[in-house]
Amino acid sequence: MKKMFTVAIDGPAGSGKSSTARRVAKALGYTYIDTGAMYRAVTLLALRNGSLDNRENVIKLLKENKISLKSGSEGNTVFLNDEDITHEIRSELINNNVSKISSFPEVRTELVRMQQEMGKNGGVVMEGRDICSVVFPNAEFKFFFTASVEERAKRRLKDLEADGSSVTLEEVRESIIKRDNFDSGRGVSPMKKTPDSIEIDTTSMTLDEQCEFIVNLVREKEQNDG
Repeated sequence: MKKMFTVAIDGPAGSGKSSTARRVAKALGYTYIDTGAMYRAVTLLALRNGSLDNRENVIKLLKENKISLKSGSEGNTVFLNDEDITHEIRSELINNNVSKISSFPEVRTELVRMQQEMGKNGGVVMEGRDICSVVFPNAEFKFFFTASVEERAKRRLKDLEADGSSVTLEEVRESIIKRDNFDSGRGVSPMKKTPDSIEIDTTSMTLDEQCEFIVNLVREKEQNDG
């Protein structure tokens, strides 16, 4: 039985980490885990209950409700209790509020605990904004994805339009810059590249090139350590 590793991928919105992580997991036979979806689910929960500005209520709601992910070949299906919220959490309303919820220390503590439990046995490709620095600092493979703001905005706009959202490229660009500043500047688990992470600038890379690079590294180590 081959040894299975932990692949940790961090990076800002639109950098390509989600698409790459899904495909890498499929190629390796690993489990894909989108940690950002968990924070989006909490954000949706807070918005539905009018608790976006009440940290205590958000913590209470998180304890009283169940957030879960089901991994599949096309990514994660996200559930709030028994409700499939996979598409609802990708709206621009969620995009504009998730950083605030993500900054609550109690929310991060609980979700990090859940994420560490999900990946404790390896064989996972986990992506987010603090996977390399906080969730799995000892992961065998650590990557930090980046891309130009312009390219990331174009990618994000394409996703939003596919989901039926009506926004302009400039609005998406401003939203991305705002979230970058918030996520990298927050006091708890800020988004940052760790010294031992491999940086991948995806601005001019194809999805195939991104995936091939990571898969080849992991397979080489699997062969050497097998």
